[in-house]
Amino acid sequence: MKAGLVSLVLLSVALSAISQIALKAGMTSQSVRAAIATSNTPALIATVAQSWLVLAGLTCFGLSALVWLAVLSKVPLSSAYPFVALGIAITTAAGLLLFNEPFSAAKAAGVVLIVCGVVVIALST
Repeated sequence: MKAGLVSLVLLSVALSAISQIALKAGMTSQSVRAAIATSNTPALIATVAQSWLVLAGLTCFGLSALVWLAVLSKVPLSSAYPFVALGIAITTAAGLLLFNEPFSAAKAAGVVLIVCGVVVIALST
């Protein structure tokens, strides 16, 4: 795969991962948690709709989809799609670093296996 196409694939993956990170941050913010605690659905919807992190996450998600459409028009699906798994590695690391989520040896091994698999597929195309 040409470097430009790999860059396009990685841009889509990065935008997707950033979207998940922003959505997590938005949905665990103080204001959203307070709205969830009230069990008032309209208030919760309004609060979520006003969260800049949620809106940024949704925007990144949409941009990722648009870039992915460009990828699919140029790259075989069997070559491009395995790169999506890199998002798992990125979001797992973000969970650890940004949200203090637990990170076990099993998770570390899984991330290493995912990255190795993506590298093998990338080198074979």
